[in-house]
Amino acid sequence: MQILTGTALLLLVLALFTLFSYKAPHGMKAMGALASAACASFLVEAFHFSFFGEVLGFKFLESVGAANGSLGGVAAAILVPLALGVSPVYAVLVGLSVSGFGILPGFIAGYLAAFVVKFFEKKVPAGLDLIVIIIIGAPLARAIAMGMDPIVNNTLLRIGQVLIQAADASPIVMGIILGGLITVVATAPLSSMALTSIIGLTGLPMAIGALSVFGSSFMNYIFFTKMKFGSKKDNISVAIEPLTQSDIISANPIPVYVTNFIGGAMSGVIVAYMQLINNTPGTATPIAGLAIMFAYNPAGKVIVAALGCIVVSVIGAFIGYAIFKNYKIITADEIRGNTIRRDDHDDDGHIV
Repeated sequence: MQILTGTALLLLVLALFTLFSYKAPHGMKAMGALASAACASFLVEAFHFSFFGEVLGFKFLESVGAANGSLGGVAAAILVPLALGVSPVYAVLVGLSVSGFGILPGFIAGYLAAFVVKFFEKKVPAGLDLIVIIIIGAPLARAIAMGMDPIVNNTLLRIGQVLIQAADASPIVMGIILGGLITVVATAPLSSMALTSIIGLTGLPMAIGALSVFGSSFMNYIFFTKMKFGSKKDNISVAIEPLTQSDIISANPIPVYVTNFIGGAMSGVIVAYMQLINNTPGTATPIAGLAIMFAYNPAGKVIVAALGCIVVSVIGAFIGYAIFKNYKIITADEIRGNTIRRDDHDDDGHIV
């Protein structure tokens, strides 16, 4: 029952974020900024605090990671208004006002405050707008963050707790569900780093997320190459960071998401079977996700699991290609201005 409850709540969160991305004003831009904030805070924390600090013992770098990791809310509240066209000085003003809050309250505060600030920028005379935004905009942003903070703590963090508890009861099932879902999220507008940090995943569930996303790098490279979504540069980019190819993924969600779920679920089973742990939330990212695993598990065990995830992820890529090789895709050329489609080539690869 815990597995069903946690999974249902997680799916609801993903559905809401997806709805926001596609239906809210500038939703895709805001979600892209949220992913950037996760990179600027949690990715730095994963490398410097968890790996260089806790694993290798560099205290200075550990302090660097701790500093970045504690400012996820500030980063989101700055980057979201910037993405929505707010003046940099006002974006920083809004961001600093939410200091002490997590990434999701900061994200919501930055998003809502951005519209208010843009209104003042447009309607209030130049020079006076700074005073108005200082008096109204900064307190408003902090009030929004304060209002959202208990909601986040009482709902999203509860999802993480349920999933952590459920992993003890049925780790293999949890491996399939979390491995598949988090790998899909890694290619969606909401980054896997942001999601796993927001819901506070630790232990086995976080290990599943980290190594499943690690394996997905190999899977996405092969799948993108076989499907001919874009250029070689696009294929390499999606392997390093799927969000860099969000336009291609958003245009072809079914083949990309289904393939990632297949490969991620198989990777999740391997991690669950080997009972690995990861106690650093927000590390569902290819390079740092693998690196941080060495902080909590025997090195040999991590290497074996990582190699297993690579193998099943590659298998997942070929399974996805077998399913979708005749699927009508939208290529990078079409999306970015060149209208030549894959279907416009003959069997020898010539344009017809």
